[in-house]
Amino acid sequence: MARKETSENTSGRLKQIVQTYKMTRRVDSKVGLVVAAVGIVTFGVILALGFLINHPIYAGILGFLLAFLAMAIIFGRRAEAAAFGQLEGQPGAAAAVLENVGKGWSVTPAVAMTRNQDVVHRAVGKGGIVLVGEGNPNRVKGLLAAEKKRMARIVLDVPVTDIIIGTGEGEVSLKKVRTILLKLPRVLPGPKVTEVNDRLRALGDLMKNMPVPKGPMPKGMRMPKGR
Repeated sequence: MARKETSENTSGRLKQIVQTYKMTRRVDSKVGLVVAAVGIVTFGVILALGFLINHPIYAGILGFLLAFLAMAIIFGRRAEAAAFGQLEGQPGAAAAVLENVGKGWSVTPAVAMTRNQDVVHRAVGKGGIVLVGEGNPNRVKGLLAAEKKRMARIVLDVPVTDIIIGTGEGEVSLKKVRTILLKLPRVLPGPKVTEVNDRLRALGDLMKNMPVPKGPMPKGMRMPKGR
């Protein structure tokens, strides 16, 4: 039974790798060549050093392991870039990124929005409250300010970080959102996070009757883990 489960897990991982490669190749046609070149060069360099020190067998084994590791790192980075490239510009893309930050963060998509698809998403964790806005920067700034004012009624003692998705001055690209959240100092203990979440969920009920922006919300899209 244990062998069967191990075999199924291995098969599942291989299928996932193949699917990720196919997805990446649609966006990055050179991914296969680049990953292969990295592996070959890494192996070749280590093997050459092995011959120089008269230990080609040991160097060959080490070279194979390091080549595999280098290929995995490069493939992961290019797959990550491809995934963010597909999300870029889609309504709800920031919510998809937030939902894949990792354990310890509770995400509520679209806590504030406009008819023009300007949206603010909320994440709560030990780093405090994070508001992420996407859409027209000028309108998003107003949404963020209004949402912070609304939350201040019930969470006065919790730090709030606001982020605007974009490429302009003072804006943050999608691929940097996860890093920002993980680097925030842990200022809230677990029980406090739960308490803040409960308060904000009750406040969030006021948004039920707000107009929902048109367009896809890629909630279920899996994002590669950052390094």
